[in-house]
Amino acid sequence: MARRPAGPTDPTPFEETIVEVDVAAEMQGSFLEYAYSVIYARALPDARDGLKPVQRRILFQMSEMGLRPDRPYVKSARVVGDVMGKLHPHGDTAIYDALVRMAQPFSLRLPLIDGHGNFGSLDDGPAAPRYTEARLAAAAMAMVADLDEDVVDLVPNYDNKLTQPSVLPSAIPNLLVNGASGIAVGMATNMAPHNLVEVVSAARHLVAHPDATLEDLMRFVPGPDLPGGGKIVGLEGVREAYRTGRGIFRTRATTKIENVTPRRKGIVVTELPYGVGPEKVIEKIKEGVQAKKLSGISDVIDLTDREKGLRLVIEVKSGFNPEAVLEQLYRHTPMEDSFGINNVALVDGQPRTLGLRELVQVWVDHRLTVVRRRSAHRLSKRQERLHLVEGLLIAILDIDEVIQVIRASDTAEVARDRLMQVFDLSQAQSDYILELRLRRLTKFSRIELEKEAEELRREIDELQAILASDARLREVVSDEMADVARTHGTPRRTILLESAGGAGPQSAGSVAAAKASATPLEIADTPCWAMLSGTGLLARTADDAAPTREGRRAAHDVVISTVATTARGDVGAVTSRGRLVRLPVLDLPAIPPTDGAPSLSGGVPVGEVLDLQPGERVLALASLAPDAPTLALGTAGGTVKRVVSEDLPRGDTWDVIDLAEGDEVVGAAPVADDDTLVFLTGDAQLLHFPASGVRPQRRRAGGMAGVKLAAGVQVVFFGAVRAGERDGAVVVTVAGAGDALPGTQAGSAKVTPFEAYPAKGRATGGVRAHRFLRGEDTLILGWVGPGPARASGSAGQAIDLPELDPRRDMSGRALPAPLHTVG
Repeated sequence: MARRPAGPTDPTPFEETIVEVDVAAEMQGSFLEYAYSVIYARALPDARDGLKPVQRRILFQMSEMGLRPDRPYVKSARVVGDVMGKLHPHGDTAIYDALVRMAQPFSLRLPLIDGHGNFGSLDDGPAAPRYTEARLAAAAMAMVADLDEDVVDLVPNYDNKLTQPSVLPSAIPNLLVNGASGIAVGMATNMAPHNLVEVVSAARHLVAHPDATLEDLMRFVPGPDLPGGGKIVGLEGVREAYRTGRGIFRTRATTKIENVTPRRKGIVVTELPYGVGPEKVIEKIKEGVQAKKLSGISDVIDLTDREKGLRLVIEVKSGFNPEAVLEQLYRHTPMEDSFGINNVALVDGQPRTLGLRELVQVWVDHRLTVVRRRSAHRLSKRQERLHLVEGLLIAILDIDEVIQVIRASDTAEVARDRLMQVFDLSQAQSDYILELRLRRLTKFSRIELEKEAEELRREIDELQAILASDARLREVVSDEMADVARTHGTPRRTILLESAGGAGPQSAGSVAAAKASATPLEIADTPCWAMLSGTGLLARTADDAAPTREGRRAAHDVVISTVATTARGDVGAVTSRGRLVRLPVLDLPAIPPTDGAPSLSGGVPVGEVLDLQPGERVLALASLAPDAPTLALGTAGGTVKRVVSEDLPRGDTWDVIDLAEGDEVVGAAPVADDDTLVFLTGDAQLLHFPASGVRPQRRRAGGMAGVKLAAGVQVVFFGAVRAGERDGAVVVTVAGAGDALPGTQAGSAKVTPFEAYPAKGRATGGVRAHRFLRGEDTLILGWVGPGPARASGSAGQAIDLPELDPRRDMSGRALPAPLHTVG
C-alpha cells in the first residue's frame, strides 16, 4: 500500500493506493531468502576451517581483543557483547552457546576456548555469561595464525564499518578433529570428531601423494576419536561414511567388572558414549529395573569427581553373571548409543556431502593457498625492506655528501629530488634517508644493516623458491602440519572394535535374537586360549583350538601373546613395572570360532580388567601353572632374568624382578633351555644367545647382564625364538628420529631372516641390524619371531611391511604409516 500527500483540492488528507502481490510468489521469495541465510550464515560449517560464522567471529574477535593463552581471562559477557556489536548482529544467547561449546572438553576433541568457571556438563547447562570467563586456547592460536599477512580474504561486517575474515587460516583440520552439528533448512550436518595426529598424518600423505586413494588415507584415520573415549562397535558404518559422507556406527561405554564388596561384583563405568551423561544413564537404569526390563541390579552409585573423572558403579546381585547384566544394559540403556554421520559442509559456497578424502583434500588445498599467499606477502615485505636498507647503506657510505645535499636544500621536497639525482635513489629510499636519525650513522649501525641485508636476501631466495616450486611449497605445508600435530596432538581415546564380540548383542535385531546371543549365567570350565593384542585388547577363545600362525593377525589387530588355560582359570599379565598380575580368564570376552583369523575386535581393554599404575603397560601373558616353563624378562637397561614358576606365591599381584632405578621391563616370554633369547637396542645392535646361558632365579632377584649397551642407549625389544621356529624366524627393525613425537613418524622398516645374524655371548654388544638413513638416529620399534611378520597401526589397522631382505646390515624402506605393533 502506497500513500502520497494530498493536494490543496483533495477531499481527504491522503489517497491510498493498493498494490496486489501474489501470495505464493511472496512466500517463495521470502522463504528462499530465509533458507539461504540459515544455510550459509548460521547452520553449516565451512569445509576449510570447520567453523560456522558465529564460531569464526568469536575466535577472530577474541584474537583482536588480545585474549591469548598467556593473557588473563575476561568475562564471557564482554566477549559476547563485542562479537554481537561488531560482527554478529544476532541474539547474545546464540553467541554464548557457541562460545560455551568451543570450551567444553566433552563436546570438542580439541577445545578452542579456555574457559574458567562453570561451562556446564553433559547433564547440566553452563552458568550465565556474567559468571564465566574465557580466553583463547593454545589450539585456537593455530586457527588464527598469520591473519595479518594477507592469507585470507577480508569481507565487510554487517554495517560495512569493519572487516572480518571470510575464513580462518586454520592450521588445524578443525572440521575433522572437532566435528560439527547443525540443522539448516532442508539439510543438516552431523560430523564425528577425530584424532589430530591421525588426520594430520593422512593430510601429509595426501600432500606427498596427491593421487592417494581413500583406502590409503584410512590406514592413517581408521575411525573417529570421541572426546569422552568409549568404544566404537562395528566399523562398517564408519567406512561407509568415509566413502559416501553418510553412515551410522554404534558407540559403547567403557566398563570393567570389579569387586565392590568381598562377595559382590559390580560394573564400573568410566567412559560413556559421545554426548551421554551419567544422570541420563542412571535414570534409564531405574526405569528399566522398575519395568522389569533389567534384572540382577541392586544399586547404582555415581562416584564421579573432578580428580578421578567419571565413575558409575552398578552393583550386581549375587548369583547373576555381570557379563549378562552388562548385555542388558547395552540393550536397554544409553550405555550403547548410535551416531549418524552426515558430512555436509560448505565448499566454494555450496553445501556438499563429503567423504573422508574430500574433507582432507579441501583442508590441504586451503593450507596450500594460505602458505602460498603468506609467502607472497612476506616476499613483498622483505623486498621492500631490502630496497630501503640498500638505499640507507648507500647514504651511510657517503654520509658527508648526503648531509651537504640536505643542508643546501630549501625544502624537504627539494632535498628528496636532489638525493634521487645525485645518488640514483628511488623516492622511497630518499624519503627513508630524510627520516634517518643521527644515531644510525655509527659504524656499528652499518654492520647491522649489512647483516640485515644479507639475512633479507637469504629469506627472499627461500620465499622465491617456495613460490616457484610446488614440491617445495608442499614440503613447507607438510612440515607445518607435523609441527601442529607435535604441539597439540594427544593419544587416541576411543577404542575401535570391528564387532561386538562376546559382550553385547551383535546387531539391533529382535528381542529373541538378543536373548539367544546373551552370555549364559554359568560358564563351563572348558579349555581355551587367552590372547593379548598389540592395542591392549584381551580376549579368550570359545574353544580349545589353538590360534594358528596365520591367525595371529586379527581382523584389525595383531595378537602378540597367547596362553593355554581354562575358562575359569587364571593367567598372569606381565607388566613393564616388573609385576605379574593375576587375571581371571572368566573376565575376558569369548571370541567365537572363525574359519580364518581370530578377531580380537570384540576384546576388552586391559585397563578395564586390571588395575595398572600410571604409565604401566601389559607386555605379555604368562601361565600360572606350577609346571609352566620359566618366564624370561628383558629390561631397557639390558638386564635379563629367568623366573622359576614354582616361586610364584598366592595373591593377586607380585614382583618378578628387582628393577634398578629408572629401569623397566621391555619384553617377556616363556622359554625352555633350548630356546634363544634376543635383544634389540636403540643403536640397531642385535644380540642373541641360548636361554640355557641364563640360570633361573627366584622372584626377588635382579637378574644378570644380558646385553652391553653404549652410553645413552636402551633396549627396544626383548623376546625369545623357540627351538623349532629358528629356521623361519625373521627380524623386523624400524628406524626413525629419536626426538620425534611417538606415533607421528612412519620411519623406514627392514625385514631380515633371523639366520643372517650370528650368535654372540651373553653380555656382549651383538651385531648391527639396521643402517640408518639421513635423519634417522635410533630404532623406534623392533621385533623378532616366526614369520611372516604382521604389523598394525595405533588403532589396529593392518600396515604392509617390506619384502624379506637377506642382508642384515642394510637400510630400511619407507613405511606408508606409523607402526604400533609387530607380531
